[in-house]
Amino acid sequence: MGKVIAVYAMKGGVGKSSLAVNLAHGLAESGKRTLLWDIDAQGAVAFLLGQNGADAKAKKLFSRDVDPADVIVPTNYPELDLIAADLSLRHLESDLAVESPKRLKKLLDRLTPDYDRIVLDCPPGLGGISEQIFRAADLLVVPLAPAPLALRTLEQVEALLAEARGKKAPEILPVLSMVDRRKALHREIVAAHPQWPTIPMASVVEQMGLKQAPLAEFAAKSAAGRAFANVLARVELALGGTPWLTQATEDGWVKG
Repeated sequence: MGKVIAVYAMKGGVGKSSLAVNLAHGLAESGKRTLLWDIDAQGAVAFLLGQNGADAKAKKLFSRDVDPADVIVPTNYPELDLIAADLSLRHLESDLAVESPKRLKKLLDRLTPDYDRIVLDCPPGLGGISEQIFRAADLLVVPLAPAPLALRTLEQVEALLAEARGKKAPEILPVLSMVDRRKALHREIVAAHPQWPTIPMASVVEQMGLKQAPLAEFAAKSAAGRAFANVLARVELALGGTPWLTQATEDGWVKG
């Protein structure tokens, strides 16, 4: 059975979708059959991959009108498939409350036999959809800004997760995103959490939107490219797998 990785953030603007795309691409590149499922109505994932968006089927998938296999499309990258989002998901939280509080997990249970890894790009915020995500995920990857308020919100998520799932709660991997080491506060927070992966503030990450491609396709050797590879390695360790990217060099990450 495949593992479900939820890229989840409490607020937008922290590089959530770019992290999901780079993580899914890296998993696929390592030879793992991977599905990237966008459940954020903004639909950034398909855009960043240079794919056409969904055709208003995304909501129907949650209302039992569509089989998951009918909305899965291949991407331009081997071993990587996509379920795209669209604006029909903008009321997903209220729709799920009516349809089924376990709908997301049931859908994932149907998909995990066909994939080694499923990466969810989740809508930001805390609410009813969060509980469905917590119930379905094997690992939460949480990008957050290096700021005191973000750390406080992470504590709230940890408390909510412990209350909702108890000992069965998925592990959380915080990722400090958009780190600017010129700022003293950023340096202090990074130093206080050396066990957390960091992703630098870098224009090359923004270029994903222009090139509509994962970072490894055009800037794998950049500092940001190596940072995303480090997150990938940490994810595989958290899931009990063997990270395929094991050593950082001046030429980028090499396979172990």
